[in-house]
Amino acid sequence: MGQRGSTEVLHSTPKGQTSYDEERALIQRVKAGDYDAFEAMFRRHVAKVYRQVFKLIGNEAETEEVVQDVFLAVHEKIRTFRGESAFSTWLFRLTANVALSRLRKRKRTKEVLLDDYLPRFQDDGHHEVRPVFNWGNELDLRLEKQELQGLIRDALDDLPPADKAVIVMSDLEGISNREIGKSLGLSIPAVKARLHRARLFLRGRLAVSLGYSPS
Repeated sequence: MGQRGSTEVLHSTPKGQTSYDEERALIQRVKAGDYDAFEAMFRRHVAKVYRQVFKLIGNEAETEEVVQDVFLAVHEKIRTFRGESAFSTWLFRLTANVALSRLRKRKRTKEVLLDDYLPRFQDDGHHEVRPVFNWGNELDLRLEKQELQGLIRDALDDLPPADKAVIVMSDLEGISNREIGKSLGLSIPAVKARLHRARLFLRGRLAVSLGYSPS
């Protein structure tokens, strides 16, 4: 009895390993043209892909179209997946690129100059004088949660596509700068620069919405 129990423990497969093996087997079946396997892959990942796309795109109808484009791309590109990274990582990069491509094709109703909302500096390099106020108190007192979310969403839509993707992936998805760079084809310094500029822009846009100078 004891010997049998020890053998079972030694040969038991960790749950995470089982899931990994199942994913690998599913990927191989999809590569071989198994439609049922592709449907299973879709069901396994569609909810997460939808959430990622919605954060970048911002409306349900267009998000659904982009999700379809993502899985079409998966079907077309799955043979390029070599298993050098987790499939979820590969899928995330593909999702980011498809969503970013859609953002770039959008016809922007107005061209917003980011510099209008960024901090201004004097010739000696110091910040120009600006009103000081408590962001936390202002937002709590003057804005309902839904209204604040609307302001932030509008401000995000005014960012150039790559800047929007960087800040969404970093601040809403918690993705590392290195992974963002790999996903968007940017160097880490470029990611940091875009992230810094986007955060300053959002702060300036919210300031204007509250009736203050953006700088």
